[in-house]
Amino acid sequence: MRISRSWLGGLLGVAGLCAMAGTATVAQDLLPQSPLAEDVEAAPVAPDAGDGVHVLTRTDVDAWLDGFMPYALGEGDIAGAVVVVVQNGEVVTQRGYGYSNVEERSPVDPERTLFRPGSVSKLITWTAVMQQVEQGRIDLDADVNEYLDFEIPERNGEPVTMRNIMTHTAGFEEQLKNLIGHDPETMPSYDILLRRWVPHRIFDAGTTPAYSNYATSLAGYIVERVSGEPFDDYVETHIFQPLGMEHSSFRQPLPENMRPLMANGYTQASGEVVPFELVGPGPAGAMSSTGADMARFMLAHLQGGELDGNRILEADTANEMHRTALTIIPGLNRMLLGFFETNINGREVIAHLGDTDAFHTSLHLWIDDNTGIYISVNSNGDQGAAGHVRTALFEQFADRYFPGEPDMRRVDPDTAAEHAQMMTGNWEMSRRADSSFLNITQLMGQITVTTGPDGELILPAGLSFTGRPASWVEVEPFIWQDINSHERIGAIVENGEVVRFSLSTMAPFTMLDRVPWYKDAGLLMPLIQISLVILLLTALLWPVRALVRRHFKVSFPLTGRALLAYRLSRLGALLILLVLMGWATLITMLFANLTNLGPAFDPFILIMQVLSFIVFFGALAVFVWNLWLVWTGKRRWTAKLWSIALVFAAVVIIWIGLAFHLLSIGANY
Repeated sequence: MRISRSWLGGLLGVAGLCAMAGTATVAQDLLPQSPLAEDVEAAPVAPDAGDGVHVLTRTDVDAWLDGFMPYALGEGDIAGAVVVVVQNGEVVTQRGYGYSNVEERSPVDPERTLFRPGSVSKLITWTAVMQQVEQGRIDLDADVNEYLDFEIPERNGEPVTMRNIMTHTAGFEEQLKNLIGHDPETMPSYDILLRRWVPHRIFDAGTTPAYSNYATSLAGYIVERVSGEPFDDYVETHIFQPLGMEHSSFRQPLPENMRPLMANGYTQASGEVVPFELVGPGPAGAMSSTGADMARFMLAHLQGGELDGNRILEADTANEMHRTALTIIPGLNRMLLGFFETNINGREVIAHLGDTDAFHTSLHLWIDDNTGIYISVNSNGDQGAAGHVRTALFEQFADRYFPGEPDMRRVDPDTAAEHAQMMTGNWEMSRRADSSFLNITQLMGQITVTTGPDGELILPAGLSFTGRPASWVEVEPFIWQDINSHERIGAIVENGEVVRFSLSTMAPFTMLDRVPWYKDAGLLMPLIQISLVILLLTALLWPVRALVRRHFKVSFPLTGRALLAYRLSRLGALLILLVLMGWATLITMLFANLTNLGPAFDPFILIMQVLSFIVFFGALAVFVWNLWLVWTGKRRWTAKLWSIALVFAAVVIIWIGLAFHLLSIGANY
């Protein structure tokens, strides 16, 4: 479903990518001594291509995988994995590594063990959409409201189209509520979630990639409505059955006959079992499937929609899916119709990735080379190792079998330094919660771009999908290449200013735009820190001064309204701090486990919202009253200065509350 942990970490501003360590020894002990491989017809053994180039044969691939995967899983504390490679209409190899059930030492069987591919499920949904396009029931460029029984509002007079949905440019903000659950009794069906709350459209249609599980779920609902078949039934009848995908399903919970085949999900191989994950927006990520079934799906797309005489798409339709690209930043990967580019070494590669809490997956197709690779793992691993493993597998596979030459072009140093300086500042991702209280996570999750001592571009390490430090060099104007990986950065310049950029791995579905001044952490964080110090000192010194006066038997000099204002202002400072601590605790709990993003926390959210209005504005009123009494009375200059400081602190807190929607009422997010 592409519920990316790196994205959530960026939201919270607390998660970084670290080297994989710590539990490696334990994890290696959990792995079988040899991987389980099914008997598949081996590709013919090819002669050595010479010049160090490896020919893609089963013998070579198996040897490479058997060296790569056990070590990667062990170092990453990942329980198990399935890897499949296809080429020229045949399965080259399909391999199981590690365990589907650590406690029972059950090895992964690529033919029978079910994994949850997360957002790779979207490729099934997009295929279903294109089947309906072929049949004339869906027009890619029509207003989707023509197919719905509820309304998606226009933005600036423009409706949402299916083409917008398939390219993640419908403009929706992120929806997180009921994203993942474990209890079928409390998890609403996906169509109920669609109607319950339509996320705000924060971008004009077709202009800005902003990855959306909601939009994909909406596409599945449209397939259901125009076909007259429930979505789960539809994909089984029109995709799984024709392709012989006998161990694949979108149903949640799984059918009885499939449940014994389901791999356990784990936080880490040495950690806890994650219960079967119920995906709220089902068409966006609810599939369970085997490696062997995904091999058949890859082969069908590589062969123009046909496998073993059964056709799920016409060749022209498949080609339209694979090659209709939306260019936002030239020089970076682009979004296609459902697939997205992961081009590498000068080869055209289309792909999709997927993540749930426990399962992490990638699928890549070399369209012109008729080759595909699929990997799914059943653990997040130590420090999010699963993401690094799948990225390394893809890049090393590409470098081994489809190598290319490094880009040795360089922009002259002075121009490169000037361009890097133009990139500096704070940026926010287009994929974000924007209208709800969760927008506060964007304050800590802003991406700060700086330059080094030699004018080189510096981005946060957390943006690297490889986990390795990046070293950026400008290879053409406003295109940077990381010399340590295949990653690229591209930027858009308007009126002499950089207004947008992205990285090649995320450019198809996420842009980075400059943060508005009133939300810029560079301005706000110092103001917040000063305000918190003022409030904290006010709250702490109140009882301390009282104890000191009591010890020395000194009477308090204030009486009447001045005394009341003094006491209320100190209480106001304390209450603001308590409300802020309450918000921090609540949001931390929500993201500690994705299943917490549900209605069970709605009462706490509403309580915090009401308290925020009462405390923030009430404290400001008290602080202003106190300031007036202090300045009209005969008080010392320190009291006058502190009365101003308290008003300043309250204004800053209200600014934050309004800008990031803590001061709002509602539990939709």
